[in-house]
Amino acid sequence: MGTAPVVATIVVIFAIVEARLQVLLIHRSAPPEQDAWALPGGTWDGSESLEASAQRKLVQETGASDLYLEQLFTMSGLDNAQPSVAVAYFALIEASKVRLREEEAWHPAWHPVDELPRLAFNNNRVIAQAVARVGAKLDYTNIAYGLLPDLFTIRELQATYEAILRRPLDRRNFRKRMISTGIIEATEELRRRGAHRPAQLFRFTSKLPVVL
Repeated sequence: MGTAPVVATIVVIFAIVEARLQVLLIHRSAPPEQDAWALPGGTWDGSESLEASAQRKLVQETGASDLYLEQLFTMSGLDNAQPSVAVAYFALIEASKVRLREEEAWHPAWHPVDELPRLAFNNNRVIAQAVARVGAKLDYTNIAYGLLPDLFTIRELQATYEAILRRPLDRRNFRKRMISTGIIEATEELRRRGAHRPAQLFRFTSKLPVVL
C-alpha cells in the first residue's frame, strides 16, 4: 500500500498595490524549498473545514476578515517531494486593510504577479490559474468589490480592472459599461484632490457576489 497523500490548503491573496495586481508570498525560512517564496497555506488536519482553514490563514497573514474568498481548484502533484493534494483558494483584499506580520522568519511580502521570484511547490501554476480566474470573472460578476474601498471614483475602478487585465481600457466605454451593469451606483459624495475638479464617488450596489 502507498503512503496516504498529505492534504494542504493554500491561499492566493491578491491586492492592488502601487497600481499593480500583486500576490502575497511567504519567504520560506526552513526546508523544504528553503529561501524560495511560497503561497500562504498549511497542512489540513481535519479539525475544521477546508474553507475555515483558508479563512484562518487569511486572518493570520493579513489581519483582515470578511474578505472575498473562493475555491480555485483541487490539484495533486504540486509538491514533488511527497504525495499531496492541494486545495487552493483565492482571496481579494483592499490593500489599506492589510496588516502584514512583522517577522524576519517566514517573512510575508507583496509581489507583482508578472514579476514573481523563485517559487516553491509549483506555486507559479496556482497563481497563473488564480489570475486567469479573476480576470475572467470581471466580465460577468462584481468581483472587483473585494479590491476596492467602500467609496471610489470611476477612475479608481478602471485602474483596478486595468491592473488585473494588465492592459489599458477605453475610459468612455468603461464608464458607460460599468454604470449600465447596475453593479455600481453614484453617491452624493465628491472627492477633491488639489486643483482638479471634484470627482464623484461611487459604491457597489452589493458587497456580496453578484452574477450579471
